[in-house]
Amino acid sequence: MYSGDAVTTLDELAAQVEDAGLDVACVTDHNAVAGAFAAIERDLGCRVVVGEEIRTGAGEIIGLFLSERVPYGIDVREAVVRVREQQGLVYVPHPFDPVRHALKEPVLRELCADGSIDAVEVFNAKVGLDHLNDKAGALAAEFDLPGGAGSDAHDPSAVGAAYLEMPDFDGPADFLTALGDATVVGHRFDRPRDFVPRIIPGGLKQT
Repeated sequence: MYSGDAVTTLDELAAQVEDAGLDVACVTDHNAVAGAFAAIERDLGCRVVVGEEIRTGAGEIIGLFLSERVPYGIDVREAVVRVREQQGLVYVPHPFDPVRHALKEPVLRELCADGSIDAVEVFNAKVGLDHLNDKAGALAAEFDLPGGAGSDAHDPSAVGAAYLEMPDFDGPADFLTALGDATVVGHRFDRPRDFVPRIIPGGLKQT
């Protein structure tokens, strides 16, 4: 619910984490990290990786293992720098999806080629066309990048629609190594969601 287009409360997230049997949740609200830090304080019953889905001028990237928010709307290369300054990882969500703010393909390929990208999402549960996930997998293989998976959950029932089975890890570098041995598990979850406005504790202030 810290994302402008999502409705899941922390209590609902904790319940779904238990239902889905998740050991780790990457909380990646749009342009906000306050929800991830609140999830840590709430104790979801699993470890939480603080992340942010960052809208840049060239499309969206996700920063993982963040300590502070990256500003909305900056240049994509500046966003990469800001993630790396926090010893975070740069992850590309829903590449090639024409209905969302995917990174523009020429920029995506340039960033992959110069080492700016750490991982590519090869399965997104909200991507409606299978060949787009397949294309993302081919891109990851082309640039020898590990593949990730995401529920892209904007309501509670979608949490755990896609996840990774992977070795345990300790910190960003270890996470990236473990990602190389991950298995994608998931199914498409593209039904329309019921939007029920929620009030964010403390108003709209983001950290």
